[in-house]
Amino acid sequence: MPMGHTTTAEAGSGGLTATEHRLANGLRVVLSEDHLTPVAAVCLWYDVGSRHEVKGRTGLAHLFEHLMFQGSGQVKGNGHFELVQGAGGSLNGTTSFERTNYFETMPAHQLELALWLEADRMGSLLAALDDESMENQRDVVKNERRQRYDNVPYGTAFERLTALSYPEGHPYHHTPIGSMADLDAATLEDARQFFRTYYAPNNAVLSVVGDIDPRQTLAWIEKYFGSIPAHDGKPAPRDGSLPEVIGEQKREVVVEEVPARALMAAYRLPHDGTRACDAADLALTILGGGESSRLYNRLVRRDRTAVAAGFGLLRLAGAPSMGWLDVKTSGDVEVPVIETAIDEELARFAEEGPTPEEMERAQAQLEREWLDRLGTVAGRADELCRYAVLFGDPQLALTAVKRVLEVTPQEVQEVAQARLRPDNRAVLVYEPKSPEQAPDADVPEDPEQEATVEAGNENEETAK
Repeated sequence: MPMGHTTTAEAGSGGLTATEHRLANGLRVVLSEDHLTPVAAVCLWYDVGSRHEVKGRTGLAHLFEHLMFQGSGQVKGNGHFELVQGAGGSLNGTTSFERTNYFETMPAHQLELALWLEADRMGSLLAALDDESMENQRDVVKNERRQRYDNVPYGTAFERLTALSYPEGHPYHHTPIGSMADLDAATLEDARQFFRTYYAPNNAVLSVVGDIDPRQTLAWIEKYFGSIPAHDGKPAPRDGSLPEVIGEQKREVVVEEVPARALMAAYRLPHDGTRACDAADLALTILGGGESSRLYNRLVRRDRTAVAAGFGLLRLAGAPSMGWLDVKTSGDVEVPVIETAIDEELARFAEEGPTPEEMERAQAQLEREWLDRLGTVAGRADELCRYAVLFGDPQLALTAVKRVLEVTPQEVQEVAQARLRPDNRAVLVYEPKSPEQAPDADVPEDPEQEATVEAGNENEETAK
């Protein structure tokens, strides 16, 4: 049996607990019992994302995520989907800058099936990986790029802003979707080598949350994962450190067939896992987190110069996080009018700081979002994996709410003063080719843009 230890509920954890274990081959296991409903969530995070890719092979992590659903040693073709869905479960996988994850939510009595399926593709995917599956999924990913990036209004905004924010050669300079040229250049041997390097038990964390018997669950995990050999050839990720501020305002103007002018900007913010990052999250929530935010009230309600205004945080652990500002103009309003108003609001916030009411509202909003995540078995499984992979301690997931509530107004003001300024942003301006503009332009999806594979080879981008 695997060795492990049990933790008790920490202060601020809401009574949630988790136990940690490690198999002899290095696989980390995190279990969390929750008997409220007869379901169990399985989540497997591999410590590999687009930041691990090299020049000329961007998009390989995402492409490989798709290949993981193309069959394994004992599961042919689309069998992974068929078996899980046939048992009443749901499943998916996503790729981001910093990890690739796979997850199933199952009726509790079908937990063993999900564990066997994940172990089978971790241990035997190479037995099924061939030219046919490679070409099939290459075409799927290229089509996904066309549908969700290249051929939709504002579709390449996140890709453009990422390239402006992180310099050439930086591991976060490119997004997980990759380029068409690099997708075309990827070979079957590239995919096989990628699997050998990163898809090993000692480069993964497995969490199981829900209506489980821990002893039986550990026995199944040891039975199915225990014989998979470890691999020690993984290279260290490239250094993602950068100065705290960009030091200038980078700018790009894009003239495309878009329904309205838009101003988007990326601010360099503190790394995920720090108290300063939590303070930045609160600052952006106050400034642009919903219809009660300062920017929405100023631009949409008062000035009526915009139809949408939002400010959100893309948390990153291996590089500075990104504050994502997104404003769509109203009617024939010019972008400089919007930009002046935004700078006025940011300067006022940096000078005055948040009001007590704003702090209370923002902390309540983030607390609700965290509790929504931790309150579901799938969300908790994912967060336990995230903190284990990125910060080495899954227990941090259970006290995240407490840390957000401890941030002071002064800390929020300080991060705004230090980071939310014109010389620390990359700006993207969209100008329509046609003078006709739609007043009800949609806001594009959240910038994290995790690539997701779904049944039937239909794909979508999701973000937390």
